[in-house]
Amino acid sequence: MMTGFRLNLAPLKEPLGFIKFVEWLTAIFAFGSCGGYSGKNIVSLFCSEGRNETLNATFSYPFRLNLVALVEGNTTLCNHSVPVTHLVGDSASSAQFFVGVAIICFLYSMVALLVYLGYMHVYKDSDFGPMFDFGLTAAIAFLWLVCSSAWAKGLQNVKDATGTVGITSTLALCKETDVACEVTDFANMRTLNVSVVFGYLNLIVWAGNTWFVYKETRWHSQKLTRRKPLERATTTGKELNSAKKRCMCLASFPTRRISVSSSAMSATKWSNPRASSPTTVSGE
Repeated sequence: MMTGFRLNLAPLKEPLGFIKFVEWLTAIFAFGSCGGYSGKNIVSLFCSEGRNETLNATFSYPFRLNLVALVEGNTTLCNHSVPVTHLVGDSASSAQFFVGVAIICFLYSMVALLVYLGYMHVYKDSDFGPMFDFGLTAAIAFLWLVCSSAWAKGLQNVKDATGTVGITSTLALCKETDVACEVTDFANMRTLNVSVVFGYLNLIVWAGNTWFVYKETRWHSQKLTRRKPLERATTTGKELNSAKKRCMCLASFPTRRISVSSSAMSATKWSNPRASSPTTVSGE
């Protein structure tokens, strides 16, 4: 068996290689839209004296909000002494899990494309390659389901913690009767929303690709091998039944012909009595 590198772009024209290329692209968008994010919310404090104060809530990946200081040091705001205050929440586990799965898929897709385009002859000649590919593809599809759901919940926690309701419940000053707190400028979280969309898109793509990888395994080929004798037996049985029907038709055909001829002769006899009775010649 030849194991050398043979460049062949034909697999890219087939679902097996084309979907793997799509998986490579979607993995890039997934971790790129989440891993490099940084945003800032501006919190406005409306004091009773008519004077306003502002606070900045700056947060970024991996979204350890409990380490983000909303108020640094003992500060006086709206004539109230405010101690050091941090945001509430920690979505680092879900965010890092999501980005980690995306990076693994990015690397695995590159390796798989290298095998498809350069070592496809080795891939198809061995049982280990397709079976390993199928098992890992199915496992990654399940990981996308888990990490996308976890990150969607983690992103919602980030939005809640950095919103007006979350800031009001975190900052003790906002609970004073003469102070009103409101987030007047929100960070743009479109890229984070896009990352969740790409997470579920990766789930659909990887789950669909499991079928095409499964077709390369010996399990699928063995099923086809078992099915062919059954189809041949069924076809043979149908052919035998058709042959029996033809033989029965041919066997009954002379009898029908004789009975029809007898009926025709009887009809001729009764319609022409002279033809059936003997002619008598009288002598003079």
